Amino acid sequence: MTRTVNGTRRRDCRSADPGFTLIELLVVLSIVVILASLGMAGYSHAITRAKEATLKEDLFRLRDAVDQYYADKAQYPQSLDTLVTDGYLRAVPKDPFTNSADTWQQIPSEPDPNNPTAQPGIYDIKSGSEATALDGSKYADW
Repeated sequence: MTRTVNGTRRRDCRSADPGFTLIELLVVLSIVVILASLGMAGYSHAITRAKEATLKEDLFRLRDAVDQYYADKAQYPQSLDTLVTDGYLRAVPKDPFTNSADTWQQIPSEPDPNNPTAQPGIYDIKSGSEATALDGSKYADW
């Protein structure tokens, strides 16, 4: 809107075209990018923490099933599938970092001196992943 004051035309500042300047758009865009990158970093750490919690729970359940098998039968199971077929586990869980049930590292038991003909079984279970945890330890050492 223009108006005339003392014979000169003046443009009214309140009637300027509404909109954003390029600098305002760039500032807003950079703030959005910074917030999105912070959110993605937090999201990836949350996913890793959830996988670590799942791994700890799976290792606890597998080791508990091996201990129950030993307590019931006085020998260690020959394989993880033995725990499933004998009803100590419903299924062998997948390692959350290797995404496979076949990569579990099985630690064999020592031979029984009282029964030298008995086959050594599975004494302990560890993850097959070579990745490093958030605390700096290896998943294979858990």
